[in-house]
Amino acid sequence: MEYDQRKKIEEIAKQVTDAIPPSLKNLANDFEDKTKTVLQRKLSQLDVVTREEFDVQTQVLIKTRTKLAELEARLAEIEANQGTVE
Repeated sequence: MEYDQRKKIEEIAKQVTDAIPPSLKNLANDFEDKTKTVLQRKLSQLDVVTREEFDVQTQVLIKTRTKLAELEARLAEIEANQGTVE
């Protein structure tokens, strides 16, 4: 699991824990640990990619689209030249 995701889970668990009265802190600490564990397990079961993986794939897509546009223009130029030769 990515660091950012774990950090967010810890922040959510801490916010929940901070809302509990001080007399229940030990119980709250156990609850926080169990909440983190459950959230991490459930998030790992989801079919999602990390932000870093998404950004990398976005860059690959941009490069692929650029190359495709270049090839389409080149093909159109070749086809136009063949039309004038025939």
